[in-house]
Amino acid sequence: MFKIFIDGEAGTTGLLIKEQLQREASFELLAIEPHARKDESAKRVLMAQADLVVLCLADEQAKESVALIQSLGPQAPKVVDASSAHRTQAPWVYGFPELCPEQEGLIANAVWVSNPGCYATGAIALLRPLLDAGVLSAQARIALPSVSGYSGGGRSMIESYESGQSPLMEYYALGLEHKHVPEIMRYTGLLRRPLFVPSVGNFKQGMVVQLPLHQDQLERPLSRDDLLDIYGHHYGRLAFSEVSVNTQAPTRLDATALNGSNRLEIEVATHESSGQCLMLARLDNLGKGASGAAVQNIRLMLGLDRQRLG
Repeated sequence: MFKIFIDGEAGTTGLLIKEQLQREASFELLAIEPHARKDESAKRVLMAQADLVVLCLADEQAKESVALIQSLGPQAPKVVDASSAHRTQAPWVYGFPELCPEQEGLIANAVWVSNPGCYATGAIALLRPLLDAGVLSAQARIALPSVSGYSGGGRSMIESYESGQSPLMEYYALGLEHKHVPEIMRYTGLLRRPLFVPSVGNFKQGMVVQLPLHQDQLERPLSRDDLLDIYGHHYGRLAFSEVSVNTQAPTRLDATALNGSNRLEIEVATHESSGQCLMLARLDNLGKGASGAAVQNIRLMLGLDRQRLG
């Protein structure tokens, strides 16, 4: 059995990771007493016993825990960091196995893995295949209108929505700064900053990221079948993928349909006479966007059978 310590298990992501790991016989979870969660000496003892530590903390706390782990020297465990503290920093490996054919192997051999952001997972899943195929320029002017359930906003947002104090839908980050933008640019290869417009709907879980394009933004004209082929080739060549491409033309899209799973689904809609196309990534922001992705990375890092998580 592999020993896992979740630093920050009381939060939304930590609880869901714990729930998934408890269902598998391969893992033994190391528990810390609630009163000792901020006690460095108590955490250090558990970290020294663990094969892998999962960090479900705010960024500054995650950095502190990494320093604590580094102080263990040869006893230091592997780390999956679910915060945004290390997503664009070397030597951390980006924990999106479907990024490219090499990424799964990089994660499997990594000591430190940084879990992707939820919105970034959807955006990168849409953009990276187009850039890799050479049909979208790294200098393209990109917009990424997106919506998520309120569970991704932390305790205060969850309490506000569940007590009926929040609106049915609201846009945020309207200063056009968001922590997911740097990782989107780095792991897609975009050189021009995308216009990322996130919003929150009055539903707990679920997410849709959109990539609207005109044909003149592409390097060559592409039909819907062409776009499906590009996505199908990118994800079809991967040995282990939780990303699928829906070949049926969408007419409606339920943002919550993949809740409780680690799947991400890509949809493609086109209006060929006007040259418009719309790509959409649907996922559970707490599944493939957080806890499910972390468990997927844990399994890869510990060399376990590569099974689908749902």
